[in-house]
Amino acid sequence: MPDLLLYGDTIRNPALRHEVPIAIMDPFLYAEMEGRPHLLASGLERERLAAARPDAVLLDGLALGFLELLESGITRDQVDIELASRMVAEIGVRQAIVDFSFPLGLADRLRADGLALTVDDEAVKMRRRAKSEAELAGIRRAQEAAHAGMAAAAALLRRAEAVDGTLHVDGSPLLAEDVRAALRAACAEHGAPAPPDVMVVSVWQGTGHEPGSGPLPAGLPVTVDLWPQDEASSCWADMTRTFVVGGDPSEEVLRQERLVREAIEAARAAARPGVTGRELHAITCDVFEREGYRTQRTGTGDDPSEGFQFSLGHGVGLSVHEDPSLGQSGRDPLVVGDVLAIEPGLWKSDVGGVRFEDLILITEDGCETLTDYSYELDP
Repeated sequence: MPDLLLYGDTIRNPALRHEVPIAIMDPFLYAEMEGRPHLLASGLERERLAAARPDAVLLDGLALGFLELLESGITRDQVDIELASRMVAEIGVRQAIVDFSFPLGLADRLRADGLALTVDDEAVKMRRRAKSEAELAGIRRAQEAAHAGMAAAAALLRRAEAVDGTLHVDGSPLLAEDVRAALRAACAEHGAPAPPDVMVVSVWQGTGHEPGSGPLPAGLPVTVDLWPQDEASSCWADMTRTFVVGGDPSEEVLRQERLVREAIEAARAAARPGVTGRELHAITCDVFEREGYRTQRTGTGDDPSEGFQFSLGHGVGLSVHEDPSLGQSGRDPLVVGDVLAIEPGLWKSDVGGVRFEDLILITEDGCETLTDYSYELDP
């Protein structure tokens, strides 16, 4: 096993959060040499680090000259780089792998010291593909918050009535912002806040990752896509449902619903260790192409969003979008412990689209579905 260096804080660096499962806001160096972790962090974090990683060697910044460096006239960033350099020399690392996010300035310094660094992002990401028990517990909590958030969105939509083709609640137009506020409040109450750009969209709001704004249409699909983050573990969930309110769905929308349900069940049935994301994406494309819809595999038509022009999904964990890919580039086999968001969907420019998204956990003999919420278009 090659030696490993990671640098950052555990709030924004998922690779580091996997190795040190507590929230530390200031950047520090993590070194793994011959399989044993070594940590250099502020003395303010020493007790927490010792509890979180009792197997780690904790290096003392004071012993490495921290106070003297503060008085030397160099900047605080330069102090941190110097301490990291001294730590690496202290423990004797001579060559190591790093991920794509490893700071260039620190890499330059360590290479000038004679250290051989190799960027191997895939190896670092692979370390956290199989979720730890604590991470999986966090994902389950985030998913429960997602259920609560979706239920809050559905409850508000159920109150809506059609007025001149637009949804109204209590005499005023129902806005995407209103639905978003309701679902975010519910997620937060369950200990997993959702970001401000979670999606409440229809054919009126746009495509892609447009979060949606303004009035919502009656009788046309409204898609709610939310991704809350468990505060305790920093792990995410991801969930999508589509609703039609204030009028009966058209034959096209009902057809989309039927095919998207078929596609998500086909992908779920095939998901197991050893299968690739590309193969799951192909299974989904087969369902849609059979009925004449264009897919990412066949390419776009006049409307670049028409049909199924995105991947089937992605891994979920300490990042809301992480490996493995479930699209055309998804050539890595699934492994036990992968958590995947599978989200097939169809879009037509005249009515909008239907999309459903579930979280699944890859097990020894298949998968376990972590999402437990109806696919019914009627909220």
